Amino acid sequence: MTRSVQALAYARPSSLESSQVGPSLGLETSGGLTPRGAEAHPRFFAGFLSDPRTAARGLLAVADVAAARYYQRTLPASLDPVVTGNGDRLRFESFSGCCGVYARLDVLQEGLDGRETGHGTTNVDVNPPLREALSRITADDPLHLRVGPEEMAVTTLEGPVVEKKVPLPDRWLRGFAEAQVASAGFDLRAELTAAQAVAFLRSLPRSPSSGRAALGARWVLASGGSLRPTTRPAPGAVCLPGPERLVALQRVLRDATALRVYGPVADGAAAASAWEVVLPGMRLTLTLSPDSSRGFSGEGGVLEALATDDAAADAELVSMLLAWEPRIEPASLAEQSGLGVERVRAALTRLGTAGRVGYDLADAAYFHRELPYDADRAERHNPRLVAARRLVGEGAVSLDGARATVASGDRRYQVRETGSALTCTCQWWADYRGRRGPCKHALAVRMVRRGATVAGGVR
Repeated sequence: MTRSVQALAYARPSSLESSQVGPSLGLETSGGLTPRGAEAHPRFFAGFLSDPRTAARGLLAVADVAAARYYQRTLPASLDPVVTGNGDRLRFESFSGCCGVYARLDVLQEGLDGRETGHGTTNVDVNPPLREALSRITADDPLHLRVGPEEMAVTTLEGPVVEKKVPLPDRWLRGFAEAQVASAGFDLRAELTAAQAVAFLRSLPRSPSSGRAALGARWVLASGGSLRPTTRPAPGAVCLPGPERLVALQRVLRDATALRVYGPVADGAAAASAWEVVLPGMRLTLTLSPDSSRGFSGEGGVLEALATDDAAADAELVSMLLAWEPRIEPASLAEQSGLGVERVRAALTRLGTAGRVGYDLADAAYFHRELPYDADRAERHNPRLVAARRLVGEGAVSLDGARATVASGDRRYQVRETGSALTCTCQWWADYRGRRGPCKHALAVRMVRRGATVAGGVR
């Protein structure tokens, strides 16, 4: 698994000093972007959390997901959550080691003791000493948090625990983009009270099922103020694939005020879903991939946007209008940029592959973040996109009206356009029928139809 490597430069070492309000941990920052442009050592956040115990448990839940694998459990997991400041909130994000679960804790302004945050993004390794420090936080313990673009630290009265920045896997980058695309198609399907949420979540298994019970997708449907299991995706039903993957929510049930469930329109196929626990001044959301064995990084929802030349130019224009906003509305961006809403959405998808935007279900809006990635990195490491560009570069696509033939190896595949969708005679299409994005042959046809070019040969 490839990773990004970032060089950090500090003006001086971080230090713990006494102050009038008690111990103060100063974390020196490396360069980062702010609304004022690039700064060598920007200030990000320093203040107290309104509900230390809830915040600590929420952070531990995000760390639980980062440390977990829900598929192929014997392999090591990543331990590097991401934190972003959006001016009025802090967002802590992570993926499971198998990239099948996306977790985010949004600490809103009321959860930050009314303080504003700066703007920036960083990732940290949450190791055992930090987890132990967080687990000891009680409602009466003051918790002072200071975040810089390159580090995060938590300080209690017992002393500091400082975490250094670590690299992120490329699969996380692709996962951030795919989870955003999936979430943008979700609607609120159910909302439970605190008591109903606790009863439902505590009824779920904590370990994977085996035998016949583990076969096929599971579904739940709002009924009588709760959620009941159903064997078929009736209208309004939400897919619950691998229910044991929601175990991290157990951390915060004591402080929950509601549970909101989001999902797409049920069409019979297994689908992703999102589970949001509402907390005092915070929200904790887990988004599940359509199956425990499927990571978000391979879902293919971003491929159409990446395959267009227009999206690259549009993304450059839209990126200049983001302005570090915690809520980004495509309609507003369309008005500012002069682009159509669909082109703006495609541009946002492309920006998502560089880690520059995410999607907030509670606000039904995108948000701006800046992960330290090369904007083209995810594109270069997406196998289907790379293969499709190679086919285009080799002249393997022949168009014939609504049909096309793609020569790949010693075989010829027939691609047909039906409405806005493309079908193919390859095994990928037979297996997934577009549910995991287009196959490489359909993607190559789409590129040729849109006049896409491969500058300088195959990339």
